[in-house]
Amino acid sequence: MSEKNHDGRRAARERLLQDRELQKARDKRRRLLIVSAAVVGVLGLAAVVGVIAANSGGKGKGDSASTGPVAAPSGAEGEDALALPAGASDAPSTLTVWEDFRCPACAQFENVMRNTIHELTDSGQLRVEYRLATIIDGNLGGNGSRRAANAAACAQDAGKFVPYHDVLYQNQPPETDDAFAQNGRLIELAGKVQGLDTPAFRDCVESGAHDSWVEKSGEAFHKGDFSGTPTVLLNGQSIFPQRGNEQISPENLKKWVTEANKGKKPGTAQPSPSGS
Repeated sequence: MSEKNHDGRRAARERLLQDRELQKARDKRRRLLIVSAAVVGVLGLAAVVGVIAANSGGKGKGDSASTGPVAAPSGAEGEDALALPAGASDAPSTLTVWEDFRCPACAQFENVMRNTIHELTDSGQLRVEYRLATIIDGNLGGNGSRRAANAAACAQDAGKFVPYHDVLYQNQPPETDDAFAQNGRLIELAGKVQGLDTPAFRDCVESGAHDSWVEKSGEAFHKGDFSGTPTVLLNGQSIFPQRGNEQISPENLKKWVTEANKGKKPGTAQPSPSGS
């Protein structure tokens, strides 16, 4: 073999090795970008899903009117007693959260932000007002939004709304699976909350004791002309999926609450047993 051919083959092998290394580097950068986009975009994607849900929402076959007097759950507050409070009543900031228990965007929001919200409420920095909507029933049919909201109101009567609310989102079925329409499933999940699965809770769930209240809450959501669920307001200002140019995240929520609370003392007033 001539030295010229030998040098040519060696140069070709070196170029091939260089090309392989460059491709490995490109593949690594691509994987990092995909992971980063997934982390940053999960709540943004959730917002899109929520907007679509609300824009197509309305009364459908699963959103029939309830009858009978409106029976608000114990400890409900605000106009028409539609807000379920959590945290110190004198906390310097208030987070208002409109949610639907069948809404996948709401579950994504809760699963990312839950620990931070609990940390801020436990430390007296934040008071939360949970408000319930039933738009998925109207979109897809079924009664899971309504039945789950009634069960959550029954948990409020027992002073266990927040832990039951968390359990529902941690065990949310696929959006098209109306599993929450089954009272038996809602009672089964109550077993995950210490002391909730009682005869009184079961009767409340089975009888639909708060169905009319749930409907009234759903009507308030539609009248509010919100863009979707979850709708999240900090002291009345929308922060989901972002505030200004900043995307919502656990870190940013802490920062926004700290800024809002500057110079103010944490809340110390204990919430009522039915509101926490």
